[in-house]
Amino acid sequence: MKATYLAAPALAAASLLLSNCAHEPVTQSNASSASGSKIAADSRAALHHLYAENPSARRMGNHAAGVLVFPHIWKGAFVYGAEGGNGTLFIHDRVNGFYQTAGGSWGLQAGLQKSGYALFLFDRSAIAHLNDAAGWDVGSHPGLTIVDRGASAALTAKTLDRGVYAYTFGQKGLMADVSLRGSKITRIHPGR
Repeated sequence: MKATYLAAPALAAASLLLSNCAHEPVTQSNASSASGSKIAADSRAALHHLYAENPSARRMGNHAAGVLVFPHIWKGAFVYGAEGGNGTLFIHDRVNGFYQTAGGSWGLQAGLQKSGYALFLFDRSAIAHLNDAAGWDVGSHPGLTIVDRGASAALTAKTLDRGVYAYTFGQKGLMADVSLRGSKITRIHPGR
């Protein structure tokens, strides 16, 4: 019983901290130490690598209104977990902005993992969510579909007219799960 009383304040404090990962001042601190040209170059390289490994991703990119690429997402956890990384929004293969993804979780989890993901945005409302001042909780988007290699072969231009499709890539580390739930995406303005 005593452990429950001690754990509750710690859980509340961690939840508050992690729920604000994508807000001031963390976002601005991250943006001031980031290089826009480096984020764009890493994002473009990751997207080209994804296209080379998965032709259906290239087809999606050709039809998407925008592609948001996070080339390096770091996730660490021991009961409480946090993840974060920076990425680039490409519209018609041109850099349209820079974004941060951040999130937190708790539960039975431990380890460290590096991965990346690309979000293929098929309608303008999804792109508008990216610039919402409070950030975009991507895991709550009703049109989000996480694409695996088997399902990607069945996707065609006729089935890709709306929604958001996510490809994960480059998973390395000791954590087995990859999740977008709880991740918030916020626009950042890094230096050159």
